[in-house]
Amino acid sequence: MALAAVFFDVGETLVDETGVWGRWADWLDVPHLTFFAAIGAAVALGRDRPQGQRPRPVLHEVLRLVRPDLDFETVMRSRSEAEQVFTLDDLYPDALPTLLAVRERGCRVGLAANQPAAAEAVLRDSGLPFDWLLISEVADVHKPDAAFFERVVALSGLPAGSIAYVGDRVDNDVLPAHAAGMLAVHVRRGPWGVVQAQWPGVDCAALRLDSLSELPGRLPELEAQAR
Repeated sequence: MALAAVFFDVGETLVDETGVWGRWADWLDVPHLTFFAAIGAAVALGRDRPQGQRPRPVLHEVLRLVRPDLDFETVMRSRSEAEQVFTLDDLYPDALPTLLAVRERGCRVGLAANQPAAAEAVLRDSGLPFDWLLISEVADVHKPDAAFFERVVALSGLPAGSIAYVGDRVDNDVLPAHAAGMLAVHVRRGPWGVVQAQWPGVDCAALRLDSLSELPGRLPELEAQAR
């Protein structure tokens, strides 16, 4: 079976979330270094979570550490969805070139991610080349639930074994994509990508990358593993 499609996660795969989290830190009146250290702690704590269990939102864990005086639900209601989402300026420099190169090599492209509903409009207006878009809050399915990856397969109309799923997280991306029969690709960047690169589950990845720009040249390795 030939590799027919590549689906990409969004946060810390296509989008650098430094700005998003920095804006949260400013709004919460927390120094950036403290806020980012708390994100790292939340990532590390996730290793003790049972496999397949949906994690609580990262901001929930961060608030518990840096602003225990605030209620998560109240904080979320205090900011509009548009304020919580990334902008096109946050795209990694290799995002567009990689998507274009993957298409040029004959694969269709999808974006599928845990993101607020407002991310859908940002991505549809982005000019990024993709055939399918799946946003968790819009579709009401979330990673790492098996239903999320079943929806990816249904959306594409392709056999799972002909789809590669690219993401930075072992728990949310690599393990559930592999369990769904897809070719999982791990990108070692961002806090999750770096910390989780040492987790045992990363061995389930059909391909491990240090940057997204490596992917087009390594598609033949995925082709050889398509099933």
